[in-house]
Amino acid sequence: MNALLYAHSGLRWVALLLLVYAIFNAAKSQSSGRYEKKDKMINLFAMVMLHIQLLIGLGLYFISPKVQFMEGWMSSDMANGMYRFYGLEHILGMVVAIAVVTMGRSKAEKKLKGTHDKHRRILISYTIGLLIILALIPWPFREALKGAWF
Repeated sequence: MNALLYAHSGLRWVALLLLVYAIFNAAKSQSSGRYEKKDKMINLFAMVMLHIQLLIGLGLYFISPKVQFMEGWMSSDMANGMYRFYGLEHILGMVVAIAVVTMGRSKAEKKLKGTHDKHRRILISYTIGLLIILALIPWPFREALKGAWF
């Protein structure tokens, strides 16, 4: 379990950096008039890293002592902020954020024709995803969640 936890916590920084890089790239490239292979790859790598994080997180979801869903979610444990956060809020929010990023990239790649529109779609969907992710990371300054920097 510790290996998954350290991988999930450490790779969060890679995922966040790739997401921020994709957002800045989309903002900078909006007026360029081109949607190049480099743009596709940056967006793809950011999305793939989020999906890797999701898979590692799902592994943790079923073995972590912070998620006690086997003992009943409707018990008094769900009133405890830590169990509710990890068992419901964190995973639901992250799935929503990853879905927003994935659907935004899919629409930009497959349905939109203009390069400005593609960069704009990436910029909007990746920024929304980033904001959701930042809101639902168990940061160390949220003491009740017992989060860590790594």
